[in-house]
Amino acid sequence: MKREFLAILAVGALTSQVTFAADTAADLAKSKNCLTCHSVAAKIVGPAYKDVAAKYAGQKDAEDKLVQKVLKGGSGTWGAIPMPANTQVTDAEAHTLVKWVLSQK
Repeated sequence: MKREFLAILAVGALTSQVTFAADTAADLAKSKNCLTCHSVAAKIVGPAYKDVAAKYAGQKDAEDKLVQKVLKGGSGTWGAIPMPANTQVTDAEAHTLVKWVLSQK
């Protein structure tokens, strides 16, 4: 009984941490104005995050590639409108944001 309780407690703690991390990344996306041009489920100016996650699924270099796009901007991958460089985003924040984007379904 005690072992089962500890297992349930551990799963609950892990689930809370994952939810907290996702909430934190979503808040970061909002604070860095990412959600002005993007959303999780629908294209706005830029692609929906679920579409980005689907396009890059299984690519080992996806995180590093997308971090550079977040930091330096890019064009042509999703259409004619370029994504500007995000000078207000640090390297660590870009990694957090990209991991969150890639986790969208």
